[in-house]
Amino acid sequence: MIRNRPPSPLARTLLVVLAQADQTWSHGYDLCQLTGIKSGTLYPLLIRWEKQGLLQAQWQAPAGSGRPPRHAYRLTAEGHRFAREHASSQHGDAQSTANEALA
Repeated sequence: MIRNRPPSPLARTLLVVLAQADQTWSHGYDLCQLTGIKSGTLYPLLIRWEKQGLLQAQWQAPAGSGRPPRHAYRLTAEGHRFAREHASSQHGDAQSTANEALA
């Protein structure tokens, strides 16, 4: 079921960070660090957005021996449209929070 209510401030912050990454793959742990969003909130959002076609997700090979594969995420074209719609200047709180996280 797709809900039509606007994303929460935390979700808008995540949208801004993912939009700024453009086509670069982002790992969940890095997104937690950049946004301050707890993993119990972040991963359900990422899973939901992937199911809605807003995100692409892929498993990436381990960076070194003994390391596990990592899941990486990036916005689709539809995800970028969604981000522009919901994380635009009318939602300045998300932009300022994301800017603080990236500083």
